[in-house]
Amino acid sequence: MVGFDLDLTLLDARAGIRATFAALSAETGVAVDGDAVVGRLGPPLETELAYWFPAAQIPAQADRYRQLYAVHAIPASAPMPGAARAVAAVRRHGGRVVVVTAKNTALAQASLAVVGLAVDVVEGARFADAKGAALLEQHVDIFVGDHVGDMIGARAGGAHAVGLTTGPCSADELRAAGADTVLTHLDEFPAWGPGAAPRRGGPPAPPGGAVGRRPAWRRPGTALRSERCWWPTRSGAERISPVRWGPRSPG
Repeated sequence: MVGFDLDLTLLDARAGIRATFAALSAETGVAVDGDAVVGRLGPPLETELAYWFPAAQIPAQADRYRQLYAVHAIPASAPMPGAARAVAAVRRHGGRVVVVTAKNTALAQASLAVVGLAVDVVEGARFADAKGAALLEQHVDIFVGDHVGDMIGARAGGAHAVGLTTGPCSADELRAAGADTVLTHLDEFPAWGPGAAPRRGGPPAPPGGAVGRRPAWRRPGTALRSERCWWPTRSGAERISPVRWGPRSPG
């Protein structure tokens, strides 16, 4: 079983997210910077809304955003380069495909349908350690994502962590969060091979190629941290934990 993150891994939703936040801004009078938003995609919707709205307003604004997303973002969805080939490579190896995403399940399924990507399972409203729980439940052997939260989830779920530099996080940040393998984009995934990593409970992957030893996890120092890639905690402390200001039903 191979798992994929959604936004900036399989799906390019940036144009639609900009349009959705523009519509939300028009309704609320709050000037949300769409470019800043799409520059740090990955964490739950509520995390992003906390940059722009008081905590008490976040649940209602999250609900409204999702309503607007269905109108403005779903039709504008596009596949990331190499997405269809990556999914096809998993199928050629006899594997199943699961998407584990911070986006809620209904919007994730609608987005995949629009871009024509058929997957076996969609697990929505999952981020960081919560992705790990889904990976364990689905017996995922390899997890591919563009964010440090995806690498944290892969480690928590016991999957081989494949980082992509198609999102806000650098190769160094992905490795620091636990990536076993880092690829520049999904077009490299079929050549790397879904069969390159060990299956859950199997022997270690052979040395050489893109596959390396799982690095010892460490909390990245200041030089590796960036607002685009890491996310604030409620207390403001430097710990790796998703914001919990709003309900755990990410956008």
